[in-house]
Amino acid sequence: MRQEHRGGEKLFVDYTGALAITNPDTGERIPTQLFVGTWGASNYTYAEASLSQELPNWIAAHVRAFRYFGCAPRVLVPDNLKSGVTKACFYDPEINPTYADLAAHYGIVVLPAKSRKPRYKAIVENGVLVAKRWILAVLRHRTFFSLAELNAAIRELLESLNTRPMRKLKKSRREVFEETDRPAALGLPERPYEFAEWKKVRVNIDYHIEVDHHYYSVPFRLIREQLDVCMTAATVEAFFRGERVAVHARSHVRHKPTTLAEHMPAEHRRYAEWTPSRMLEWAGKTGPSTAKLAGDILASKTFPEQGYRAVLGLLRLGRTYGADRLEAACARALRFGSASYRYVHSILARGLEAQAEPEAEASQAALPFHENIRGGDYYQ
Repeated sequence: MRQEHRGGEKLFVDYTGALAITNPDTGERIPTQLFVGTWGASNYTYAEASLSQELPNWIAAHVRAFRYFGCAPRVLVPDNLKSGVTKACFYDPEINPTYADLAAHYGIVVLPAKSRKPRYKAIVENGVLVAKRWILAVLRHRTFFSLAELNAAIRELLESLNTRPMRKLKKSRREVFEETDRPAALGLPERPYEFAEWKKVRVNIDYHIEVDHHYYSVPFRLIREQLDVCMTAATVEAFFRGERVAVHARSHVRHKPTTLAEHMPAEHRRYAEWTPSRMLEWAGKTGPSTAKLAGDILASKTFPEQGYRAVLGLLRLGRTYGADRLEAACARALRFGSASYRYVHSILARGLEAQAEPEAEASQAALPFHENIRGGDYYQ
C-alpha cells in the first residue's frame, strides 16, 4: 500500500555504513557511519558522517539536521537503534530518555518504525540508497584524513543532490521542500538542544549522588531514594518522581563534593558555617585575649573539626560566666602558655581569673605546656 505523507509532518532518520577516514600519522583506516534524514513529503535529504552511532553523535546529528533544514518536523521516525529506542515495541515503544528530551525541546513526537518491516520506512531506505549512490559512490576513491574533511565533501555533494531536478516531478527536492514541508513544519526554538545524558542513581547516606566520580548534594530527606539525573556539559540536574530536586554546575574534579547548604539537615548546616575566620570573629567579640587563645587552639589541632569544637566550648563559657570573666581567664591562660578549653574552664570554675599571680606561678610561664599537666591551680 502506498503511503501518503503530509507536508511538514515526518522526518525519517537512520544510519548506514560510510567511508573510512585515514589517520595521517599511522595510516590506520577508521570506519565512519552516515546519518541520513529524509522528509516524507519532499524527499529533501540531510546527511553527515560520524565516528559511531552512539548517543552523543545521534543527538548532535539531529541538531545539525534541523539547523540545515531551518525547521523541525512534527514527527520523527527513527529505526530501532539503541540510541533512539531503548525497547522496541510497535504498540508502546520505550524511547531513550535523551532522545525523548530532544524531541520535547523541539515539540516533536517520536514514532519509531516497525521492526523488520522495510515498507514502514521506505522513505528513509530510499534516502539511504540515494545518499550511497550520489554521495558515497562519488567519494569512494578519495582519501580523507579527518571527519571534518569528509563532511565538507559530503555537504558539497548533498547540495548538488537536493538542487538536482527529480525525474518525475521536474522539480528539485529543495523546491518541493520549500513548497510542501517548510510551510507546515515547526519553527526552531531560540536555542538549539544541548546534549543531555540521563542515568538513574541512588542517594548515598551522606545525601550526595555520584556522577562521573564527583559528588553532588540533594535534599537529605531523599537518602536511599533512586533519582533520575540529567547531565549536560554545564549542569547536573536531579529529579525525584518527575520533580526537579537539585541543580548544580557540573564539575570534573574527581572524588570531591559539591554541597548546597539548603540540602543539609540543620545540624550539618550549622557545622558548615564553622570556619577559622568565623571562629576568630566570634572570639574577638569577647576580647583580644579570647581571640588570641582561640587562634592558638585552632593552630594546635591536626584537624580543623577538633579546633572548632574546642573554640565553641570556649565561647559557651562566656554564656555561663560572662564575657569579662572569660576574657580575664583567657588572659591568665595565655600568660601560663595553657591554650586549652579545659584549662580556661578550670580557672573560671574556681574563680582564679581575678587572683594575683604569685612569683612561683609566674615562673611557670617559661615551662613547656602540655594539656595533661594540670599545674598548681588544679589542686587549690
